[in-house]
Amino acid sequence: MPALISSTYPGPLSLPRLVRVAGILLRAIGRPDAELSILLVDDAEISHINEVWLKRPYPTNVISFGQQEAYSPESGLDLLGDIVISVDTARREAADAGMNLEQRLDALLVHGLLHLLGEDHELGPAEAERMARKEQALLDILYREKVMADLCINLDHVAAIREAMGTTEPDPVIAAGIAELAGVDGIVVHLWSDRRHIQDRDVRLLSQTVKTRFILEVAATEEMLKIASEIGPDMVTLVLEPTDRSETGGQLNVLGLEDHLTTSVSWLHDAGIAVGLSVDPEQAQIEAAKRTGADCIEIYTGRYADAHSTDNKEFEDIVAMARLAADMDLQVYAGHGLDYRNTARIAAVSDIAGFSIGRSIMARAVIVGMKTAVKEMLSLVKKGYIE
Repeated sequence: MPALISSTYPGPLSLPRLVRVAGILLRAIGRPDAELSILLVDDAEISHINEVWLKRPYPTNVISFGQQEAYSPESGLDLLGDIVISVDTARREAADAGMNLEQRLDALLVHGLLHLLGEDHELGPAEAERMARKEQALLDILYREKVMADLCINLDHVAAIREAMGTTEPDPVIAAGIAELAGVDGIVVHLWSDRRHIQDRDVRLLSQTVKTRFILEVAATEEMLKIASEIGPDMVTLVLEPTDRSETGGQLNVLGLEDHLTTSVSWLHDAGIAVGLSVDPEQAQIEAAKRTGADCIEIYTGRYADAHSTDNKEFEDIVAMARLAADMDLQVYAGHGLDYRNTARIAAVSDIAGFSIGRSIMARAVIVGMKTAVKEMLSLVKKGYIE
């Protein structure tokens, strides 16, 4: 399960980032399902905790309260414990060390986690050296992985406005340049068989001008596979094309199309193109996706986006299936229906490597401008709040 994190600290903090960091660290120690609670406080509160529980009435950077005695692999109960971090102290230590606050919080989380695992640097020089080695090893693992997810922007709605107006503007190629300047990690477009939005000209120019990562969504038809092979995007995501023009591309029934999709994946691999499949968050579909030879999946988040904010089932399904896919060495992306209200929560899921978001960004761009809309969504994905 994701780490449980809360904050009484007065000020914005990137809580989703710490949740993702905790998820990476729990996998690294071989206990991905352990329950870990993290509390971020100020110096006054950690001083009070120190005085009540440890008889030392002064602030420290981190305190760990272990529950290792509750660990029972046979019962499935795995309670690691609680980590309390003083953000005030972390800020001072970060400034002294010439690092940013996020890096120092990462290091303190690693330090607190090792205490929960029984390490104690106060027992002597040998124990301190051993703990320092383990801290560095975990930090090395952490920074080998990309801590925060990518944001790829889908520009279909830019092209939809252009086609509806019957003009040459707005141009998705120009929109892609603005989005990249604003900091997105990739550009996504869907070339429909009926060319309802994106046109061949758009795909060709985007493949030549995108500087980050160009992802092309297409149906698994011979025509589309030929075009993709000729264009050579960084990745092709195979999607379902509904016959209803009011609907967007959707998730595949990989089980029912497994043979055909296996052939399509092989075709694109022969052209040197990575392949993703758009799927429902269902175990059978993800297992079938793995059998096709696909490199990644894009989990459909529409039901999560439509669910009531207090309904956890759809969120928990995505968390579980993202974990399943990651354990199968599938890279995991997610998208559909994500907006400025529901993205921060799912961005904290450490097994999701990136998001494809379009409609909500375009809707916001109409009001605040493209650059601002992109930067605000980037802030949600990378930090969990809008700066």
